[in-house]
Amino acid sequence: MLQNMSSARPSNSILVPMILCMSIMLMSPLYLFGQDEKSKLQENKKKIEEEIKYNSKLLDETKKTKTTTLNQLVILKKQISDRERLIDNLNEEIRTTNHQIELNNEILADLKRDLLNLKEEYAQMIYYAYKNRNSFDRLMFVFSSHDFNQAYRRIKYFQQYTAYRETQAELITQTQNEISLTIEELEVFRNQKFTLLAKQEEERDKLNQERDQQNRAYQSLSRKEKELAATIKAKEKAAKKLQSEIEKIIAEEIRLASEKSGTTATGTFALTPDEMELSANFLQNQGGLPWPVERGIISSTFGEHPHPVLKQVKTKNNGIDILTDEGMEARAIFGGEVTRVMSIPNYNYVVMIRHGEYLTVYSNLVEVYVTRGQKIETKQTLGKIYTDIKDLKTELHFEIWKGKTLLNPEGWLAK
Repeated sequence: MLQNMSSARPSNSILVPMILCMSIMLMSPLYLFGQDEKSKLQENKKKIEEEIKYNSKLLDETKKTKTTTLNQLVILKKQISDRERLIDNLNEEIRTTNHQIELNNEILADLKRDLLNLKEEYAQMIYYAYKNRNSFDRLMFVFSSHDFNQAYRRIKYFQQYTAYRETQAELITQTQNEISLTIEELEVFRNQKFTLLAKQEEERDKLNQERDQQNRAYQSLSRKEKELAATIKAKEKAAKKLQSEIEKIIAEEIRLASEKSGTTATGTFALTPDEMELSANFLQNQGGLPWPVERGIISSTFGEHPHPVLKQVKTKNNGIDILTDEGMEARAIFGGEVTRVMSIPNYNYVVMIRHGEYLTVYSNLVEVYVTRGQKIETKQTLGKIYTDIKDLKTELHFEIWKGKTLLNPEGWLAK
């Protein structure tokens, strides 16, 4: 009878724990990748929500005026864009969560299948152990061996068989615990999904409300065509005046640099070794330079583009305009030397800083804290930005030049 005990250990008995371990090992990288992707999405969502909160703050300030302003329309456009980005981010979070739910369901199915196999094997072992429970039969099984080596192997078999039964019991308990943990994780992911879906619906409602506000603002401003056209004309005139002054100053700086170096003026800066190093450092920081304000949103981008309301009219911007909080100060984006402090109609005070062959221009300041020839450090405050009382708008106009060439500031500032 005891000779039949060898059949109590099925041929796939070792495979069950191996399959369990391999399943968990294969799933773990996918699970960790999903968690990493989810963390990045949550971090991005937090940044977008901060931008939306800041947009709302600026929008609330503009609503203190009794009339609809172009400033309101600009902020609403930015708010809608950020809200759409947030909804896209939530969609990705829901997709990632769905993937994690599917993954956990697969793990759960594998664990349940392994548990069933383990229990079946354990039941067979208990059955055969019961049938061969007589210690006399075990002794007979050993003594009936043909030689000492066979007897030794049969004794080791009993020892291994007992240890294996204990291992099977431990594996059953371990697998049951894994199932419980997987079910808990599954419930967490499902709750997260419901929360994300509710948040997504809430954001869509807000987006629709903001689009309605944008349409109303657009219709209101469309009725002020003459007023808007006059504003555009005045701004274009001021922009041309500013550009003309900047070009004169740059030409003068190039001439002075040539005289200082004893070379003939060639239309570009004659740089000293220190200025060459400063230019190189400025270039190396392209795309990572700090903003000229501590906090703000870009209200007008570089180049030529249609007017927000008068679509048939195109406006040109030699730099970017940044909306910020009332009382905010402008700051230098890089170390250099103040080239000029001047006053331009519609741009108030203007500060120019030279960084070797590069120049940065900060316009629309109501107060200036620096003087011509002063050495400036990165992020040093230059002056207080002007606030338009009528529109409750605090906006900095910012430009970057390389010699006589205009550059797009967005390609130089940190994202």
